[in-house]
Amino acid sequence: MAASLAAIMPAPADSQPVVPARPTHTYADLADLADGAPLVIRVQPRKLVQVEAARAPGLGAGRGRFYIESRIEALVSGGGLMGDQVRFLADLPLDAKGKPPAIKKKSVVIFARPVAGRPDELQLVAPDALLPWDTALDARLRGVLGELLTPGAPQRITGVREAIHVPGTLAGEGETQLFLSTASGDPAAVTVVRTADQLPKISVSFSELVGSSPGVPPTDSLAWYRLACFLPPALPAGANISGTAGDRATAAADYRALLARLGPCPRTRG
Repeated sequence: MAASLAAIMPAPADSQPVVPARPTHTYADLADLADGAPLVIRVQPRKLVQVEAARAPGLGAGRGRFYIESRIEALVSGGGLMGDQVRFLADLPLDAKGKPPAIKKKSVVIFARPVAGRPDELQLVAPDALLPWDTALDARLRGVLGELLTPGAPQRITGVREAIHVPGTLAGEGETQLFLSTASGDPAAVTVVRTADQLPKISVSFSELVGSSPGVPPTDSLAWYRLACFLPPALPAGANISGTAGDRATAAADYRALLARLGPCPRTRG
């Protein structure tokens, strides 16, 4: 997708078929795209030209790469655009006849970055970073963007830095602290408190104040996404610095309890 559009001179695509039923994009799908996109724009494609497969490296099975000229309808997020036209490359699914979805003159949302020195040219943040627009998608997307752009928003989790379990004074009691690493270097931690005959109590912090947010973040929230979609599937042994074998086993169990409480991170994109 990094190739210059100026170098692409393929033949025009044939007439477009009816848009197929599209999958429901999950919170994680939208957050994956929006989190790395300086620009989120609603556009209306006016011209689609298919790129020869030999000139489309990395093209996925069942997809075609297209040069697309579009009219800007609305800037959803970002700034710095000049004019009302943009062009970009996108990989679109092909039907059994090798035809792309009928997006010409219909509203779509793209997640993109500007191309230096070419004010009317964009590069999508992913080959499939183009979604059919409707009012339901617009509302969900604006909610995701609002969370991402909030000052002090939870940052991307890159791993578990340290985990330590400290037993309590009574059997079955204790506290596990999980210190997480983030892409930005900002602090993030999870505290799991066990009391006798009760389910573990979990609190999450994306600040210097450990345990500042009681409970597991709700599903389809930014804090949930950062944890459920990026924590490793098991507590790394090297991060578990609890004092005894029993404490290390409890810390690992508390980590599993956290993952179970968060639940899976569903995605529909490849």
